[in-house]
Amino acid sequence: MSKPESPVEPFKRAVATAVRSLAGEPELEVAFSSEPAQLKGLKARLTAPSRTLPPGEVALVRGQGDAYALRRAYHQDKIHDRFRPQSPEGAAVFEAAEQARVEAIGALAMKGVAANLAAGLEQHMLSKGLARVQNREEAPLPEVMGLLVREALTGEKPPAAAAKAVELWRPYVEGRAGKDLAKLQDALRDQAAFAKLTRTILRDLSMGDDTDSDQTSDDEAEGDDGESDQGEQDQDTAEQAESAASDFEQSEGEEGQEAEGDIQSEQQDDLTDATEPEDGAKPHRHDSPFAHQDDWGYKIFTTQHDEEIGAADLCESEELARLRGFLDQQLAAMQGVVSRLANKLQRLLMAQQNRHWEFDLEEGLLDASRLTRIVIDPMYALSFKHEKDTEFRDTVVTLLLDNSGSMRGRPIMVAAMCADILGRTLERVGVKTEILGFTTRAWKGGQAREAWLAAGKPPAPGRLNDLRHIVYKAADEPWRRAKKNLGLMMREGLLKENIDGEALTWAHNRLIGRPEQRKILMVISDGAPVDDSTLSVNAGNYLEKHLRHVISEIENKSSVELTAIGIGHDVTRYYQKAVTIVDAEQLGGAMTTQLTSLFEEDARRGRGRR
Repeated sequence: MSKPESPVEPFKRAVATAVRSLAGEPELEVAFSSEPAQLKGLKARLTAPSRTLPPGEVALVRGQGDAYALRRAYHQDKIHDRFRPQSPEGAAVFEAAEQARVEAIGALAMKGVAANLAAGLEQHMLSKGLARVQNREEAPLPEVMGLLVREALTGEKPPAAAAKAVELWRPYVEGRAGKDLAKLQDALRDQAAFAKLTRTILRDLSMGDDTDSDQTSDDEAEGDDGESDQGEQDQDTAEQAESAASDFEQSEGEEGQEAEGDIQSEQQDDLTDATEPEDGAKPHRHDSPFAHQDDWGYKIFTTQHDEEIGAADLCESEELARLRGFLDQQLAAMQGVVSRLANKLQRLLMAQQNRHWEFDLEEGLLDASRLTRIVIDPMYALSFKHEKDTEFRDTVVTLLLDNSGSMRGRPIMVAAMCADILGRTLERVGVKTEILGFTTRAWKGGQAREAWLAAGKPPAPGRLNDLRHIVYKAADEPWRRAKKNLGLMMREGLLKENIDGEALTWAHNRLIGRPEQRKILMVISDGAPVDDSTLSVNAGNYLEKHLRHVISEIENKSSVELTAIGIGHDVTRYYQKAVTIVDAEQLGGAMTTQLTSLFEEDARRGRGRR
């Protein structure tokens, strides 16, 4: 007979489900532990309740869960970090006020959540010992300020366990910052404006930073408002890109070809000669980030919930290690294939890095191979040699992997294995490698769609989902540090929908900021861009049309060399340099062939020059 289930287990499952639902984040992991409760990335750790489920512990766990869920749903770390004070005490008050804000949003919208938060707060205050304070010095101001901000936002009085502590501080706080406390309710759903008001309150209480001033806060708020209004920012970026492209086309007919030795590094950015340079590279093209809407008719409803995140931040270290172990097992089963692919690519790259020498010179390094002639005939002069500069250009390769749901199973596993081969092999021969992935945070729209519904369903909203762009390995990151991150692709629930055009723009813009001479972007995808939420309220070819614009922009106006591999889908109709494979098992060979062709082309150019 199976062992009876502990009565605490159904409670834990119910709390975990409620937390994920309230946060709007199905991938949020909820664990229970005797260690202090905390929220970190997509991992929430709550206090483990006793087996008998005492009412006080139940209230505390429910309150913690709802508080973390609301924090995940309504809080942005970028804005928070921008406004957070430097002083420890000021930062503690700032943190308490922000937590009160996110909890107030949930409490005002849902009575059940409000009850959970209130009960959890009561237990928290009892554990802090606020019921026993006798004077103001014994009551921690951050805790009190969090309660006063909560009261200003929701009208709810402080819990009985903390009532005395609050009343000890109330005359002092309201006497100095009462007017600004009253303004907080108007900024409840605007984190940047709320943070600015909180900084003002800290100055009222003489807790601001030494360098803090009204002007500083205004400047910071304006900068952050720009981040929160990504639509306007993207429009400005598009206008700048359009202006830069116009300048580039105008200057193309004005500047002639100059000798390579006379061109300084600053002038190289403006060189736009249409003929092929002497070094065999592509003609110089304008290297600047480009936007992806306006002129192309592509819109984004909101970027507020998009994220660019490192793989390590999406999963606990122990889980990543377990997933990486599973990937290593698959690699071991294909060790022969892996070795052949890696050796083939390595031989090609090493061949281009072979030393070239000039012999029979009158000065340089002594050529020991010619010494036998002198032994035979002392009248022979000594022979010297000189090493020529290598023709191999400094290169960076970005591998952009489709992490959509249709890649689930064998395709994503093979893609992860090939990324592993590529990363290890290229690093071995001195080629920087970046491995990126793209998907969405939710199925069928996520928080972006909820915001659209709340706005009254305005027509033609544009892209209507929350992007998730994942950095598995940065170009400058050593392979030994990043190898564990590839295991994340094996994680259940990661793969959702794919918006290829914006992912391609993101990867391209990361590449052009690199200092290497040659930049290669390889895309691996199993189909056209698909996002049900976006396509249900826009034209059927909305995302595909945008992808074509982005590809054309890179292939015709950028120095980045673009190549693609389609798994079971003909990507040659999108990309000029592309190959389509039927089986995921062919991916490793196709990937090596594509890179081989690019490097062989570079080698042929070098031999032609010599």
